[in-house]
Amino acid sequence: MKDTLKIVSYNLNGIRAAIKKDWINWVGENDFDIIGIQETKAQENQVDLEELKALGFEHLYWHSAEKKGYSGVTIFSKIKPDYVEIGMGVERFDKEGRVIRADFGDWTLLNCYFPSGTSGDIRQDVKYDFLDTFYDWAQTLKKERPNLIIQGDYNIAHTEMDIHNPKSNKKTSGFLPEERAWMDKWFSEGGFVDAFRKQHADLEKYSWWSYRAGARGKNKGWRIDYQAVANSMEDRIVATDLLNDAVHSDHCPCLLEIKI
Repeated sequence: MKDTLKIVSYNLNGIRAAIKKDWINWVGENDFDIIGIQETKAQENQVDLEELKALGFEHLYWHSAEKKGYSGVTIFSKIKPDYVEIGMGVERFDKEGRVIRADFGDWTLLNCYFPSGTSGDIRQDVKYDFLDTFYDWAQTLKKERPNLIIQGDYNIAHTEMDIHNPKSNKKTSGFLPEERAWMDKWFSEGGFVDAFRKQHADLEKYSWWSYRAGARGKNKGWRIDYQAVANSMEDRIVATDLLNDAVHSDHCPCLLEIKI
C-alpha cells in the first residue's frame, strides 16, 4: 500500500485533441494515481478510454457541459472513491460542467474549471458570480469535509510572480485587481494554501501560454492552474511541480504528491 498519492490537474483544451498528441502514452510513462482534467470539450461517449483503463484508471467520472464542445471536467482514478458528486448544485454553473467532487477516506478532491472572462463584460460578470458562489459553497462543504484539495484552472494569475508581464496586464481579465483580491481571500480567510507556492516561494514558473507569437517558446506565460490544499492538510504535502515539458495543450499539468 502506497503512503503517498500523486494527483494531477491538467487543462487539456480538448481531450480528443490531446489524445492525438500522445497524451495517453504520456500518462503511461508516469506514476500518477488520480488525474483531474479540465476543458474536456467532449461527452463521455465521444472518447475511447480503454487504453486509459488499461493503465489502471478504472474509475472514470465525467461532468460535461450541456453545450457541445465546451468546458467539462473529469476525474480519472486508480483508486475507487467512496463518494462522487457531479456539479455543485447550482444550475447556472452545473450546466457548464465546471465542478466534480470525489471523496477518498478522510479527504475530498474537487476538480474545477473556473469561468474565463476574456470574451467580454458578460462573461466577466459570470466569472465574478462564480467566484462568490463557489467560495461560499466550498466553505460550507469544508465544514463537512475539512480536508479539501481544490484543483483546476482558476483562470486567475494571483501575484506579479505568476505572470510574465504584470504591468501591461493590469487591466486584463485573469489579472484584474478584483480577481486577485479573491485569490488573496481564498488563500487567507478561505483556509487554503497554494501548494505549489508553499514549496516554491520564489520560482517564476507558468502553467499556461497563449498560442500567439510563440509565447510558450519564449516562456511568456501565466500561472492560472492551482492545487489548493486545506490548511488542515498542509503538513501532508510532499512535493509539487508544474510539468512544463508536457505539451498536449496550451496549459501544462500541475502535480501534487500528498501523504494519505
